Amino acid sequence: MIETRWRDALSGALAAGLALGVSELVAGLIEGAPSLVESLGNWVIDHVPPAVKDWAIAVFGTNDKLALLIGISLVTVLVGAVAGLVARNRFWIAIAVFSGFGVLAVLAALADPRVSTAEAAIPAVVAVIVGLATLRMLFDLGAEKTVDDGSRRRFLVGAGAVLGVAALTAGAGRFLVERAKVAVAGRAEVGLPSPVEALADLPAAADFGIDGLTPILVPNEDFYRIDTALSVPRVDLEEWSLSITGMVDRPFTMTFSELLEMPMVERDVTLSCVSNRVGGGLVGNARWQGVPLRDVLDLASVSDGAEQLVARSVDDFTVGFPVDAVYDGREALLAIGMNGEPLPFEHGFPARLVVAGLYGYVSATKWLSEIELTTWDGFDAYWIPRGWAKEGPIKTQSRIDTPHEDTPVTTGPNVVAGVAWAPTKGITRVEVQLGEDAEWVEAELSEPLSESAWVQWQVAWDVADAGRHVLRCRATDGEGYTQTDEEVPPAPDGATGWHTVAIMASAA
Repeated sequence: MIETRWRDALSGALAAGLALGVSELVAGLIEGAPSLVESLGNWVIDHVPPAVKDWAIAVFGTNDKLALLIGISLVTVLVGAVAGLVARNRFWIAIAVFSGFGVLAVLAALADPRVSTAEAAIPAVVAVIVGLATLRMLFDLGAEKTVDDGSRRRFLVGAGAVLGVAALTAGAGRFLVERAKVAVAGRAEVGLPSPVEALADLPAAADFGIDGLTPILVPNEDFYRIDTALSVPRVDLEEWSLSITGMVDRPFTMTFSELLEMPMVERDVTLSCVSNRVGGGLVGNARWQGVPLRDVLDLASVSDGAEQLVARSVDDFTVGFPVDAVYDGREALLAIGMNGEPLPFEHGFPARLVVAGLYGYVSATKWLSEIELTTWDGFDAYWIPRGWAKEGPIKTQSRIDTPHEDTPVTTGPNVVAGVAWAPTKGITRVEVQLGEDAEWVEAELSEPLSESAWVQWQVAWDVADAGRHVLRCRATDGEGYTQTDEEVPPAPDGATGWHTVAIMASAA
């Protein structure tokens, strides 16, 4: 009896897993069909409480979306297992559960205005039919009243086959979905035009080249990614356009080709996520290429009374920041390039906003599709109703990169090094405390690339004694402000405090 119940639960779990895999395969084979797993994930992202999102970012970091997809898959398999336990003699329960999941997935997919009802229904209907047929088959294989080696073997062979097919269809479907998106986007055919203001190669003094120290320009593949897009949009360049609307005298729409014809510049700018905790890695510096945002707005002629720039992405995510930030002298770009290549898909291809000195949640729209000018009170962007501050200036911060808490050092000469940032203000000093009660010592700074970019810092540390040593750092920006030691969490407008690490030293 116990083995029969385990067979039923396993049957339900495998049937649900195969249904998910088949839905992915259908999404990969049929143009326009959505991934139902991604659709459910996007619904979760839009509706869970802000505290849950903050927890996910804190625990999983840039892997939060992968964790969500895995979580949705596990929940689906678990529900399938429960359905299998109770549905052998009441198969209508399985029909209700599988159909209910299909309807839920369709409704989640239809939240995307680009998805039609038919496109959403096709993978759901196929998945439900395959899932129920598989469950019925596994029930029949495990139906023997007397469990013997032969019946057990037949069931295990069938279950193994279902598991293999589920993995194959899910993997193939995911591959086809992503390949289709990449092929349609046309990023491989994009060549960046020569900027009218190109930056010189990095001076040797701009990067200390210390092992364990973050490079002054973070490679694209290592640059942090935090956004609400569960599936990275692959925007078709043939269909992409950018609209400038709202409180402007001359609203217009431009294509990517027209954007490429505008004079471009290169700028080194540090971006940071407001969710970054003191000492965290949700910050990075890159060399961006694009059109000064003020040049784009000047084409539209911003109307008197316009106070807020609202930017929308192709997936309807929104940010909002003061129009003054475009004209106050800071670096504000409509960017198309990152570190010498077209924007990676994960970082906003074909175009995004880069605004120095503002956290990403109020400024850094990726996969940009529209810029609307409005009043300050006329619109609240995505994160504002969810409890975050409407204004998000980046706070002056510093971080110890090396030595790392997980890497012990030996007594004798060592180097402590890290990065510090205060975009639009620059960093003038970094101080380090090399021991719990030690005096603060001033660190050497790398040659700054700009006031909008972070700097590296380093200080010699002669470790006299083995044991535990506490290190701290604090930065002073170009306006004379020195980081406070008051520890404040990221919500609602950014964390504060001194980055502190405990290092274990052993005798040389």
